[in-house]
Amino acid sequence: MTTAEITDMHAPSDSGRRPDSTRAAGRSDYARMGQALDMLATTFPNQPSLADLSAHVGLSEYYFQRMFIRWVGVSPKKFLQHLTLAEAKRRLRESASVLDAAYDAGLSGPGRLHDLFVTFEAMTPGEYKARGQGLTIRYGYHETPFGECLLMATERGVCGLGFIAGDAREAAYAKLSRGWERAQFVQDDVAVADIVPRMFAKPGQPTSGDLPPIRLLLRGSRFQLKVWQALLEIPQGGLTTYQDIAHRIGLPAASRAVGNANGANPISWLIPCHRVIRKSGELGGYGWGLGRKVAMIGWEAARAEASAQSS
Repeated sequence: MTTAEITDMHAPSDSGRRPDSTRAAGRSDYARMGQALDMLATTFPNQPSLADLSAHVGLSEYYFQRMFIRWVGVSPKKFLQHLTLAEAKRRLRESASVLDAAYDAGLSGPGRLHDLFVTFEAMTPGEYKARGQGLTIRYGYHETPFGECLLMATERGVCGLGFIAGDAREAAYAKLSRGWERAQFVQDDVAVADIVPRMFAKPGQPTSGDLPPIRLLLRGSRFQLKVWQALLEIPQGGLTTYQDIAHRIGLPAASRAVGNANGANPISWLIPCHRVIRKSGELGGYGWGLGRKVAMIGWEAARAEASAQSS
């Protein structure tokens, strides 16, 4: 599957458009979805109606519902059910039991992420201090179910993944390249394109289990690496809290530091920091935009539910 196919899967199709205009329309559609998701993130306790959401983005109810289902995978009504406080708390409880079972079974290190195997390698202290000296980092911009992403990778694995807010490519690049100042950066969209469909593959698709693991190259402190490792154990559709992560890494009083490490995660989505919310069930913040975090949580919840119903 190509990156263009991902765009076609999640954006409304129009056989009369040229490829360039289709891609531009996809970005425009996600901008509208971003507005709707931002609204949902702040008003979902009040259960905004389909009419409220469609009016907010300037679309008819019919077209908005169709577009929303294409992008997110479920209807706005179903999506709201996944975002209620009661649902968040239920998923927190269920996820805790799943995580307990995983840790009781001795699982540690590389974790499984929504039917994809992800493995990681940490840089040595010497490599950390070298700030990427001697490394070539290839990067590219690609469409995803959550808008345009910036993906960075070395021969040893993915080292950066973030999302673009509007046209702010430079801001995303500056954020992800921080710490790699001595590396050689080469824009090469083609070189990293094959990783993108694997990151967002649905369970059961050939790309989801039959290919080698997606390798990650992590640059972080020992504490950050512990937090990111714990994030990899959170199952698709599951949620956990900063306090629970702190407990699981053996530092129960370090929930604030866990929050900082969570925010410093350089490989969003693959290291699923979006699955961490507040103990109260509130969503909390997200470095790539709260609306995007809302989309990710709902997207995964819908797929986890569909997977459970088919099994």
